[in-house]
Amino acid sequence: MNIKIKKLNNTIIKCKKCPRLINFIKKIKTKKRKQNINEKYWGKPVPGFGEKNAKLLIIGLAPAAHGGTRTGRAFTGDKSGNFLFKTLYQTKISNQNFSKNLNDGLKLQSTFITNILKCVPPDDRPTNIEINNCSHYFSSELEFLKNLRVIVTLGKVAFDNCIKYYKKKYPITLKFVFKHGKKYKLPDGRILIPSYHPSPRNVNTRLINQNKLNRLFYKAKNLAKF
Repeated sequence: MNIKIKKLNNTIIKCKKCPRLINFIKKIKTKKRKQNINEKYWGKPVPGFGEKNAKLLIIGLAPAAHGGTRTGRAFTGDKSGNFLFKTLYQTKISNQNFSKNLNDGLKLQSTFITNILKCVPPDDRPTNIEINNCSHYFSSELEFLKNLRVIVTLGKVAFDNCIKYYKKKYPITLKFVFKHGKKYKLPDGRILIPSYHPSPRNVNTRLINQNKLNRLFYKAKNLAKF
């Protein structure tokens, strides 16, 4: 990983800008989930991870309470992550179909994964102030990933906040509407593809399934040219 991203990740891990979120993380770390009672929780903001020369960026909203907040890696150790990594493995973006912890041997091909918000918010509902506090980190990630060609946003909130970043930076007149699999060309030449979030609720209601997500990532990979 590049030195700038390493430095950024260290800053993210030490961040205490949002007292409500930091207190919530401490509460999760103390009151562990029953099946993880003997594990040591990460209990800090969760930085992005992946390849420094990534051509594909995958963005979620925030780490899960007993997923990324426990493991220290986004989309790791929860059902949404399990679903996502099956797709990444089947589309040959990752070397394995699971992600359990920071030392499980996972490797990504030309891909970086992060969240808009680096801390889990209560009820998955961040305040505007919390999102704004974290926006600098997301902006830095986009700037440091020089080879980036395609961005996939998982869920409407991640999509909306990605658009928000671009509207701050560029004069945009195009109307961006969340639609699974739709392709948008961004002002910097990158391509944005919104996706339904692979959450248990969306899977159980059949809004998303493995084939549907696989098709989207095959498309993203082809557009990113790797």
